[in-house]
Amino acid sequence: MEEFHKVRRLPPYVFEQVNRLKASARSRGADIIDLGMGNPDLPTPKAIVDKLCEVVRDPRTHRYSSSRGIPGLRRAQANY
Repeated sequence: MEEFHKVRRLPPYVFEQVNRLKASARSRGADIIDLGMGNPDLPTPKAIVDKLCEVVRDPRTHRYSSSRGIPGLRRAQANY
């Protein structure tokens, strides 16, 4: 299969670069505390999964937000 030509212009995947740097440092004996891409070791709380399912089933959420964002969400983020 031929690769789409624009794919070659994409930058390298940042976490792959970070992984190479970590491996190189570890091979030199560096003690690395990995704060990179996290993988949860605990399941998502049921209340969060239930709420996500509820919201996904609501037809009002089946569209894009406005280009300026959701006003209430923007206010909450600004006040955080």
